[in-house]
Amino acid sequence: MSGIDVARRYVAAWNARDAARLAGTFRPGGTYEDPNTGGPIETGPLGVYAAGLWTAFPDLTFEEVDYRESAPGDIVFRWIMRGTNRGSLRGLPPTGATIALPGADFITACDDGVERVEGYFDSATLMRQMGVQVNIQPVAAGPVRFGVCTSVRSDSRAAPGAVSLTMIEARTDDEVQQIRDTSRRIMLQLRGMPGFLSFQGAVIGRRLTTVTLWESREAQRQVMREANHKQASFEMFGGSVGAAFHASSWTLEQRGELWVRCEGCGKLRDGRAQAECRCGAVAPTLAMW
Repeated sequence: MSGIDVARRYVAAWNARDAARLAGTFRPGGTYEDPNTGGPIETGPLGVYAAGLWTAFPDLTFEEVDYRESAPGDIVFRWIMRGTNRGSLRGLPPTGATIALPGADFITACDDGVERVEGYFDSATLMRQMGVQVNIQPVAAGPVRFGVCTSVRSDSRAAPGAVSLTMIEARTDDEVQQIRDTSRRIMLQLRGMPGFLSFQGAVIGRRLTTVTLWESREAQRQVMREANHKQASFEMFGGSVGAAFHASSWTLEQRGELWVRCEGCGKLRDGRAQAECRCGAVAPTLAMW
């Protein structure tokens, strides 16, 4: 079997979305790597990795651009990965976006199968095509550290009566991702809870924090019965997730005004008490929380 034939057999297994068939295209000890694998992996981890991609893109295919054999057994396969994001990828909720991601595989092929694949593509382009924000920023600048924030809110216009604060210090980057996945599942359940107002979660380095607003302390207690929250508590206290953890609840002492600047005259007014400015302009509805 020629090197090109081995490479085509390997690509066909990807397009068949068959982990066993994919593993069968490699020779014993063969490896695969791309920008998301963290280095070379063998066929067992590759099957798990590929299954995650097929879950995220159930119609995933690698469209051939061309094959070139630069030397006997050294194949360059240029491709376009196509698919629609119908499942979670790296813990993110599916966006429904259709992608057409260009890339290339450098394949070392032997008579008995693939020895090595080095895949190259732009991870940032993949995220942008999925409709995911890609923000370029430093990890730290002097004493300031940078991270990311996630938010979800209800349609309620009620004032908050209680606040939940949490902090988890993870030990590894993998643990950060595990905690983020659980937090996203909890977050998506919050909107259906009576009395929920808003949730904000931040990740800075390996520290994860959340701020959740509720109409009342009674509404706040609901989350303790939510299945994902109970599982997270078990993993923390009954398992081994996290290096440190803190949670606290706060009740409202004083509700301040919601100052809104009029687009007509430029003056401020209390947006809750005055829907209309003295100049006659009506302010757009604001999501305060």
